[in-house]
Amino acid sequence: MKTVMVHTAKPYEVRIGCGLLGQAGEWLTSLTKARVAALITDDTVDALYGDTVASALAGAGLRVERMCFPHGEASKTLETYGKILCFLAEHRLTRSDAVVALGGGVTGDLAGFAAATYLRGIAVMQIPTTLLAMVDSSVGGKTGVNLPAGKNLVGAFHQPVGVLCDPDMLSTLPPEVFADGTAEAIKCGVLCDEALFATLATGDWRADIEAVIARCVSIKADVCAEDEREANRRQLLNLGHTFGHAIERLSDYSLPHGHAVAVGMVYAARIATSLGRCEADCLLRLEAALAKNGLPITAGYSSDALANAALIDKKRAGDTLTFVLPQWIGVCELVPVPVERLPELSRLATGETTI
Repeated sequence: MKTVMVHTAKPYEVRIGCGLLGQAGEWLTSLTKARVAALITDDTVDALYGDTVASALAGAGLRVERMCFPHGEASKTLETYGKILCFLAEHRLTRSDAVVALGGGVTGDLAGFAAATYLRGIAVMQIPTTLLAMVDSSVGGKTGVNLPAGKNLVGAFHQPVGVLCDPDMLSTLPPEVFADGTAEAIKCGVLCDEALFATLATGDWRADIEAVIARCVSIKADVCAEDEREANRRQLLNLGHTFGHAIERLSDYSLPHGHAVAVGMVYAARIATSLGRCEADCLLRLEAALAKNGLPITAGYSSDALANAALIDKKRAGDTLTFVLPQWIGVCELVPVPVERLPELSRLATGETTI
């Protein structure tokens, strides 16, 4: 087992190891005074792991209340969030009880947001079941839901009491879902670890999966400890996300998050290259690494459509949007951009124009 400490205002531990799932109840009772655990999951994950986790929680003496919702990004709404809140109230959870989020990023965000706001905040344990959730979304305390206008426009920062990553669960992921998480891992390499990037760029790294997850978590933990609420350095973790979120919205969320971020990273590298802010081979290395891991490097939307969709971005501050641009593999920078330049940058991103 590998462990990573996340030193936010309320520190917590991320445990990574095969076979850890059965220890969820024992660990939760050591971290909280909970008597009731609300197990929140989606219908796909519930069929695979719901009974195992419910048994682990009950075995530790917890009363388990279990709720599942339809899987997919379409469930990440205020409506589903409201149903979870009503479920918690109907089963009389108190401030000392806990939510257990079992699933991918949608579940973690939904259940985490419910935990952040029910009774003004109760404990949540994250048990991510996808690679994307293990390396990224389960750590750092971001929770929330989508609005018709855009992704993650409503939410709260609410750190978990602990995160349990059992890579055994990744064996049930379809290849495209596994690849989705690989995009976020590659992002970590591009941000600040060329050695990690080189490992992932081979496309043959599953034998090192615990080490890869631990390294990605360590990178995010370090950034979040310095900037818990995304006032400055944490914005670096948004590499590929400005156009990535725009692409998701344009696809009506039919393109998964990691695939959209993969394209968003290519677009960011193309902009950086065009502006002379990036080493010449960075774009080529990134495209090759993504392709080797079954990820796209273009999305096919026009520059005008991208620019319009990117305007509705939660990271926008007034008339400025902060882009994360690579300088070389392992180093990125924050570049504030006036929104009136979005059409120009979108054309550079898609290759419709060059400088």
